[in-house]
Amino acid sequence: MPTRVCCCCSALRPRYKRLVDNIFPEDPKDGLVKADMEKLTFYAVSAPEKLDRIGSYLAERLSRDVVRHRSGYVLIAMEALDQLLMACHSQSIKPFVESFLHMVAKLLESGEPKLQVLGTNSFVKFANIEEDTPSYHRRYDFFVSRFSAMCHSCHSDPEIRTEIRIAGIRGIQGVVRKTVNDELRATIWEPQHMDKIVPSLLFNMQKIEEVDSRIGPPSSPSATDKEENPAMLAENCFRELLGRATFGNMNNAVRPVFAHLDHHKLWDPNEFAVHCFKIIMYSIQAQYSHHVIQEILGHLDACKKDSPRVRAGIIQVLLEAVAIAAKGSIGPTVLEVFNTLLKHLRLSVEFEANDLQGGSVGSVTLNASSKDNDEKIVQNAIIQTIGFFGSNLPDYQRSEIMMFIMGKVPVFGTSTHTLDISQLGDLGTRRIQIMLLRSLLMVTSGYKAKTIVTALPGSFLDPLLSPSLMEDYELRQLVLEVMHNLMDRHDNRAKLRGIRIIPDVADLKIKREKICRQDTSFMKKNGQQLYRHIYLGCKEEDNVQKNYELLYTSLALITIELANEEVVIDLIRLAIALQDSAIINEDNLPMFHRCGIMALVAAYLNFVSQMIAVPAFCQHVSKVIEIRTMEAPYFLPEHIFRDKCLLPKSLEKHDKNLYFLTNKIAESLGGSGYSVERLSVPYVPQVTDEDRLSRRKSIVDTVSIQVDILPNTIPSDDVVSNTEEITFETLKKAIDTNGMEEQEKEKRRLVIEKFQKAPFEEIAAQCESKANLLHDRLAQILELTIRPPPSPSGTLTITSGHAQYQSVPVYEMKFPDLCVY
Repeated sequence: MPTRVCCCCSALRPRYKRLVDNIFPEDPKDGLVKADMEKLTFYAVSAPEKLDRIGSYLAERLSRDVVRHRSGYVLIAMEALDQLLMACHSQSIKPFVESFLHMVAKLLESGEPKLQVLGTNSFVKFANIEEDTPSYHRRYDFFVSRFSAMCHSCHSDPEIRTEIRIAGIRGIQGVVRKTVNDELRATIWEPQHMDKIVPSLLFNMQKIEEVDSRIGPPSSPSATDKEENPAMLAENCFRELLGRATFGNMNNAVRPVFAHLDHHKLWDPNEFAVHCFKIIMYSIQAQYSHHVIQEILGHLDACKKDSPRVRAGIIQVLLEAVAIAAKGSIGPTVLEVFNTLLKHLRLSVEFEANDLQGGSVGSVTLNASSKDNDEKIVQNAIIQTIGFFGSNLPDYQRSEIMMFIMGKVPVFGTSTHTLDISQLGDLGTRRIQIMLLRSLLMVTSGYKAKTIVTALPGSFLDPLLSPSLMEDYELRQLVLEVMHNLMDRHDNRAKLRGIRIIPDVADLKIKREKICRQDTSFMKKNGQQLYRHIYLGCKEEDNVQKNYELLYTSLALITIELANEEVVIDLIRLAIALQDSAIINEDNLPMFHRCGIMALVAAYLNFVSQMIAVPAFCQHVSKVIEIRTMEAPYFLPEHIFRDKCLLPKSLEKHDKNLYFLTNKIAESLGGSGYSVERLSVPYVPQVTDEDRLSRRKSIVDTVSIQVDILPNTIPSDDVVSNTEEITFETLKKAIDTNGMEEQEKEKRRLVIEKFQKAPFEEIAAQCESKANLLHDRLAQILELTIRPPPSPSGTLTITSGHAQYQSVPVYEMKFPDLCVY
């Protein structure tokens, strides 16, 4: 019961107090006295200067009722305050608001849930009022702290706990709406406020039992869910907060998310983390997406020493963010993203290598194996992120990223790469090579360039082909797959999948266009380089079926995308050279690999013969394949790559009808107008420094210079029988190399460049003259004096200084570093 005063005393009291007292009934159950409330409202509107006093008196009464636990009168006082607040919109309302907020704070400080909810509801009503002018001195620090605490309510009664949490979320939403749009006012974007608001919202969002993995923008919750479900209400508030974020305060809103996820260990598993950042990316303005990506990258750097699963969780979140950002503005962070990801890829490989080196028997081995698997999860996540990000970039940026990644691939013997591999060792270096090429494969997927020069410029082609000579079949496979991505401009690769004899190529419906001038120029400049890598790739001892399939696809794609008549002839020469190498077997390849090469040649010649549609050529190829089917099925891909295929013991005794013959092919193509003169010149691949740099044997380890003086001659008895082989070492001792090293290096570079870029006809025309000059040059260097034989026995005597050598009619000198083309 409120305290009543006598009539005399009442008449002496100020009018505003009498009006305020009259709105309170004797029994609080009767509620607010509406008639007296109307009088109080009219008085407040008529005399706005009295509003601050009315507010102060109401606050005084409310404070007293709160202390005395008179909840009924508290409800009446708050209802009166709400009505006055809604009715009055003048400059004098500012002092009244201060009294109002003071009363709301009193309710929030009370320990009764009903009063806390009541105070929150009143604050939300106040937050929806648009004030004419801002109040610069007003701060909401207390309300932020109190509402955040209510969001974490741990009341024993679940219903009351939910009610308090909902009230806290709605209070935070009210604070956001009241302050977020006024930049001159002390806002909630300061870190001390964001560190309370964002974790409170995430704490309630985390209670969602099933976080859906929506690909598109998450659907907006219904009005009922917003009011009854704390998780949905918190999510809606979180969206609203992020939607109002600007350039200057975006980071303050995002950083508390990382702290919450770290504190609650929500990166593994990371479903909730992914859900949060999907909300962030869809809620913020598109032009600020790169800020979020930068924050994720920074957090990834900060967590580089955390467990692999934590790092993998962060990278997967980055993938989701990139997937959304790629549809809009990515900003200037493209290279930063790739650089950071590649750095962490190297770190992951380094951790994996260290675990393998430090592992031992027993439980330690199992632990190392577990870490190894976890690191592979990190590496796969990085590759997926790189690939997805790269595939969504415009072509000009994707070309830059391709060059950027290729520059990171380490090649043995060179220092051109920019990735630090000093701590990796051979195993770790191989692993990083595979990871980087897999990343490059993802980036090049779907890349369509109008000309092959755009897709494979010289600055990219040379370093790309270097790993194709390494003694690792997986690296060579990745290089070929990258090449296919860039060459296949008409999506024909799927039709060529699997090495086989195609009965009718027309059924594949190959798409192709007329070869443009730029592509023709590319093949004149780089064709021999491509042929060389295909030739050497076929002769690797560790090839498996997939290697032969990819090499076959490479030949077919060159035929489709880049082949004119001249290129077709070169490709046929290459195929015949591969067949000859399998028969002669100078590299001592196993029988399976020799038969595999024969099958690859058969599949390709069958394909190219139908592509150029020369009947006589098709007939010859079909006849050879038919004979092989009957007599030597292991020369066909359908048989050799089948499990438990019977292999021959040797190839020397096979009938020549099983082989594709150069004269037959030249005859058939010549009749159709092809220039077949070059078919009679055997294909010999170029020799460059790539062989040395890539840790494989050069195609020409030594060069044999044979001098045939007189055939069928018999050595004379009067010649000294002691002979000494003229090798590179003996010659090296006789050569004065002082001051010639630099000249030799420059000469070698010029020779290599010439053989790479000069037309084939020019090279062939100079071969004979160079061979003749070579002998004269060696004679000058060694000061050799060649004397005619003293007798018709046919022997050759060579004098150098005091040494005398006897030679058989054909003698051989070997020079490891001397290359004859």
